[in-house]
Amino acid sequence: MKLIFHHMRKYLRSISIGMSLKLLATMTELMLPYILEHMIDNVVPLGEMGRIFLWGFLMIVTALACWLLNTMANRNAVKNAHYVSYDIRRALFNKTANLSGTAFDFFGLPSLTSRMTSDSYNVQSCVQSLQTLCVRAPIMMVGGIIVTMTMDPVLSGILCVMLPILLTVVLLVSRHGIPLYTKVQDRLDDVVRIMRENITGIRVVKALSKTDYERRHFRQANEAMIKQDIKASAVMSVPGPFMQTCLNVGLTLVVFVGAVRVNNGQIKPGVILAFLTYFNLILQSVMALNRMFMMISKASASADRIAKVLDARDDQPILSEEDAAQLDEAPVPFIRFRHVNFRYTPAAEENNEGFAGEKQEQCLYDIDFAVNRGESLGIIGPTGCGKTTIVNLLMRFYDVEDGAVFIDGRDVRAYAKDELHRKFGVVFQNDLIFHDTLRRNISFGRDIDEKGLQTAISDAMAEEFVSKLDEGLDYMADVKGANLSGGQKQRILIARALAANPEILILDDSSSALDYKTDASLRTAIAKHHHNSTIIMVAQRVSSIQNMTNILVLDNGHTIGYGSHEHLLATCPAYQEIYHAQMGEL
Repeated sequence: MKLIFHHMRKYLRSISIGMSLKLLATMTELMLPYILEHMIDNVVPLGEMGRIFLWGFLMIVTALACWLLNTMANRNAVKNAHYVSYDIRRALFNKTANLSGTAFDFFGLPSLTSRMTSDSYNVQSCVQSLQTLCVRAPIMMVGGIIVTMTMDPVLSGILCVMLPILLTVVLLVSRHGIPLYTKVQDRLDDVVRIMRENITGIRVVKALSKTDYERRHFRQANEAMIKQDIKASAVMSVPGPFMQTCLNVGLTLVVFVGAVRVNNGQIKPGVILAFLTYFNLILQSVMALNRMFMMISKASASADRIAKVLDARDDQPILSEEDAAQLDEAPVPFIRFRHVNFRYTPAAEENNEGFAGEKQEQCLYDIDFAVNRGESLGIIGPTGCGKTTIVNLLMRFYDVEDGAVFIDGRDVRAYAKDELHRKFGVVFQNDLIFHDTLRRNISFGRDIDEKGLQTAISDAMAEEFVSKLDEGLDYMADVKGANLSGGQKQRILIARALAANPEILILDDSSSALDYKTDASLRTAIAKHHHNSTIIMVAQRVSSIQNMTNILVLDNGHTIGYGSHEHLLATCPAYQEIYHAQMGEL
């Protein structure tokens, strides 16, 4: 709840106005039964129609004022709740966008998605309720008791006996609700994960005739979430029937005791009618408190989940030049991996040391190489040998376990992240086309003029198919580029990387969907027009990297060859095997 109150502070003035309106509306509503009692007991017996109409008109005006004040307060509460949830979602999105690779792996994409959607909605509902129910229910309850005490203390005693029992039940049940709803949200994470995996991989599922299998998989996760939700709802629903029973018993007692006191001449009949109304309002306010506590239980569980992301410490701080590793080489290479060791560390749980859990096996061993400005490096090796991991470390998505990575003589840990990432143009192995025009997919919010866009498209070998589109660069790509072929998507992604003329161009298996002729033309264009860029290319084809200045051959995280194509053909058996196997296929 600390997170919720922190974000509500920004709108304190508006919230205060809304809660004041709700307070006035509640106090106005409390006057209605009192006016009714006065009319029945004091005005009607006089038989003066003028006074009856006057008090009737006053009751109508009071009811209309109550309606108007409630409407204004509720609208204000809705507006403030939306603003608070907007701020929380924006903060959560910004934090998520800046999570390190390790932190992102810890939370997981499905969990981050549900925190952004379901959890933020629970918080929004709670903020709205706090501005309405938490004002109306307590004021109605306390104010009703005070008014009824002035009307008849004996009947009011019935309320005073029941209320502590009801409130105790509500508080005890609500205390158990928060951990139960936390488990519900955790089960929802599993449902979101399976849905996302199946939607993303729907073609694979259909192609392998595994639709029924995935349906069963989803049903199991869905049933687990439903069972947990039913369990939580069953616990939180206990006060409802109990309160309704108390309401019925209380009303019966009020009628019985009131009838006796009217018969004895101790109170007037209008008091019973007003008292029944007040009794109903007061117990309904207690039931509203129960609903409010249920919402608070859900929101508190959701707010804790959101806060874990927002409060996640930065496990990749920007190091000062004094704390960063120093590169004592002359001349200074542009890119330098110095005896780098690394392993991924998915976390079982977050602790004070950060996202530390059981470590995986080491995936890079003593990686040591240098690339000068304007040179090129090809990286090749079997699947899972650590090729993409080198790219991740160079861009500081993860930090090295031992050793250091340098760019232009500075440890990458000493760069501000924006400063570091502006040096790169990159195409990842599983990169993303956004649901937007091709123009915006390539420019990607950067200040790139039309000439720069056309040059990038031409160098990426995308000009041929873009020129055939009626809309050209204004052609709208579907989500994940579903209306583009694999080769078209790769060429658009390469154009995006080339458009800003980056200092370092990284192509991570980015030409796998291109034919050999297009691939060769692409490499020629890059070499001709981007010779000032330092190029790192991760590839499966020897033909894609054989003209690189140097080639790094990896196997199971170890360097087993480094040098030019000719040098490796003469000295590296693994590279020779790859080369002859691929050339033989040609």
